[in-house]
Amino acid sequence: MAVAAQQHKRLRGTGRVRDAVLWDALRTVLDRIASEAGPSEVVDVGGGTGGFAVPLAELGHRVTVVDANPDALAALERRADESGVVVRALQGDASDLPDLLGPHSADLVLCHSVLEYVEDPAAAMAALTGTVRPGGAVSVLVAGQVAAALHRAVAGQFDDARRVLTDPAGRWGDHDRMPRRFTRESLSSLVRGAGLRVGELHGVRIFADLVPSGLLDCDAGSAEALIALESVAAVHPVLRELATQLHLLADKPAE
Repeated sequence: MAVAAQQHKRLRGTGRVRDAVLWDALRTVLDRIASEAGPSEVVDVGGGTGGFAVPLAELGHRVTVVDANPDALAALERRADESGVVVRALQGDASDLPDLLGPHSADLVLCHSVLEYVEDPAAAMAALTGTVRPGGAVSVLVAGQVAAALHRAVAGQFDDARRVLTDPAGRWGDHDRMPRRFTRESLSSLVRGAGLRVGELHGVRIFADLVPSGLLDCDAGSAEALIALESVAAVHPVLRELATQLHLLADKPAE
């Protein structure tokens, strides 16, 4: 079963809408890098309780989650056991990948909602690059700076919105819990600096965070229509900049 179809069964309402663009992108890259030798080796950095890892394992891929939180890893193992799959769980950070896994050990590396929090994003990207094999891919998901300004402005926090746009880290103030946010340019520059080839950028959750969740939970037709809208908007050169999260697929050139 395709990844998107599996997720369609797994999620409802807002959750399914928010993840639809991501799963479509992952399905595409997994089909592209698929090896005749068998299932892909997938590493999910910061994968927590297995929201992506377990469904990927259900599809037959060999998945390793690297996460610093032992409680999250314990929950991952329970979740995998309940689903009847095996997911390897390793405690560590992105910077630990070379020691934990060694070079060229993965076909696909996921790094979702991690680069916002690490001390050195460039070092983390270098570790991801070293872990993926030549010809493989890295999936990076980060918080979007422009969306944060839009959401603060809609809430009436106009000074905060201005600060988000002018602060180098994309933060609105000292009480902002997000250490940094990214634009398309800053994310692409980070990826290129690590020696990866920038692929297509997707905007994730462009409209979904603005729609009342109750509407989607109660009306399956509205959820399907919003997924279709998000899928088109995800690659729109203007609208994708407004996404709550920016998703970038990067390739490691074959040697």
